Amino acid sequence: MTDAIEVTYRILSYLPLEQAAEAIAGEQTTGTFTKVAGETPELHRRHRAQVLGITPLAEDLSAALPGARGRETGTLRGGLVRIGYPLVNSGPSLTRMLAFISGNLYELSELAGIKLLDIDFPDEFGVAYPPAPHGVTGTRTLVGRPSGVLLGTIVKPNIGLAAPDYHRVVRELGLAGLDFIKDDEVNADCPPTPLRDRVPQIIRALDDVESETGRRPLYAFNISDEVDHMLESAAYVEEAGGKCVMVNTALVGIPALCAVRRHTDLVIHGHLAGFAAASRHPNLGMGFGAFQKLTRFAGVDHLHVGGFRSKFFVEDKETAANINAVRTPLLGGRECLPVISSAQSAGTAPTTWQHTGTDDLLVLAGGGILGHPGGPAAGARSMRQAWEAVAAGVPLQEAAGQHSELAAALAHFG
Repeated sequence: MTDAIEVTYRILSYLPLEQAAEAIAGEQTTGTFTKVAGETPELHRRHRAQVLGITPLAEDLSAALPGARGRETGTLRGGLVRIGYPLVNSGPSLTRMLAFISGNLYELSELAGIKLLDIDFPDEFGVAYPPAPHGVTGTRTLVGRPSGVLLGTIVKPNIGLAAPDYHRVVRELGLAGLDFIKDDEVNADCPPTPLRDRVPQIIRALDDVESETGRRPLYAFNISDEVDHMLESAAYVEEAGGKCVMVNTALVGIPALCAVRRHTDLVIHGHLAGFAAASRHPNLGMGFGAFQKLTRFAGVDHLHVGGFRSKFFVEDKETAANINAVRTPLLGGRECLPVISSAQSAGTAPTTWQHTGTDDLLVLAGGGILGHPGGPAAGARSMRQAWEAVAAGVPLQEAAGQHSELAAALAHFG
């Protein structure tokens, strides 16, 4: 289908899949529950969505949504449904498009389950949304690490530190050789230490690190908030000398993320806090594959993807698929740096390498660095030692014989 936004859904229905798919196509474009005046064949031809394909599923189809029509007499069926939405309906606008592809369809009683899995965009979106300015290459340039894995951490405690504490903590972490440090997702412009109190302390710490080492880590300041406040915060960070801001992409929404990108050329570090509300259930919401495309068009340079051997629900195979999705070119480009986090330590480096085969990654270790028995500096060194070993094909236990920090990390974290 030309000039269309093509969307793939995973659906469940007690009705024939063809009937359920047509209900989506009609409700989300020209239709309602009955015929109305003006609903001409020409209008349908130009504006109604089209069902492009249906692939039945033979896997487990349990956990149907409540209120689905046909439950009493029908057989539960599942399928991958591909629907083309005419570009003319929304134009190349992410926000307008979302009303069509992810609007009232979740309420349809014809459906016992629906999850938006993927979106294929027409070229017009590439013109309307320029690529993010930094991505993998730009981030490497900013931190002075042209090759090798990028390593970072999160300031902990995640909230409650006084402003001077940020100078001490960030200076120590920067001197340990980390490439990247960030605020926690809950710590934006919050009352315990407002952004304008801690930014000068952090910038001063980065200045100290650069003066002593010749390298300057990238710090992501969390500006997640209402749109007008985010724009003010981004401008303040830039004026103060910051190079990167963090946005909780799922919580502020795609339109707000677009607004931040239009108003700044800073690196945007995309966090996934809150996304599991839409993604965790297999029969409802939106999958990562679709969401990561939305955020990349909206302008993120980095995007969280989960973690291997994570403390969260995501399994390793899903994290690997997320990384592959983020690294796959979008309309021929839009490179984005995958960010691995959640219970990472030196011991997770071999698993990460095995699943990805690349070091074009930003690996964040909070407790895995700050909780190292030798302190944060030793924790940072253990991460670097682990990644240098796996990249060289050296088993971690063998490398640990040469590095006390790595040995301590493996003994402590596993």
